[in-house]
Amino acid sequence: MSIIGIGLNLLLAGLLLAALVMGWRLNKRLQALRDSHDGFAKAVSELNAAAERAEQGLADLRAATDEATDALADRIEKGRTLAAKLERLVDQAPAMPAGPILEPPKDAAQERRLGALLAAAREARQRPERLVRSAPAPSRPRPAFEDELFEEPLTLTSLAGGRR
Repeated sequence: MSIIGIGLNLLLAGLLLAALVMGWRLNKRLQALRDSHDGFAKAVSELNAAAERAEQGLADLRAATDEATDALADRIEKGRTLAAKLERLVDQAPAMPAGPILEPPKDAAQERRLGALLAAAREARQRPERLVRSAPAPSRPRPAFEDELFEEPLTLTSLAGGRR
């Protein structure tokens, strides 16, 4: 073999190796595309199921609305009927005298009890009781160890014995 033949064979081997690397990279990309396609198909199927549930929910809501509308229409009709009946009864009622309405007389004992309760309530409102003590609480003597705690500030050098 000549040098030209060996050179061409090496060139062909290099090109085959480059094609092999490109094929391997293309295979990885196609695999990623297939995986994403599967994920997309799964997402589309979940979205379709959610849309079906939403349609069912809307149908249920529509049925409930129709039922509520019918019940409300029945109540309105009953209310109109009762209002018309009440209006007829008011028109048929005899006229009331134009004088003041008299209350039944109360007994004197009940009036005295009510008066006593009102007076007691007014009196209690005028002189409120003191809830706070006027004298201060007796102070206790402080122990000596409390004074020692706060005499000099605590530093790292005092904890370590003054060593550096």
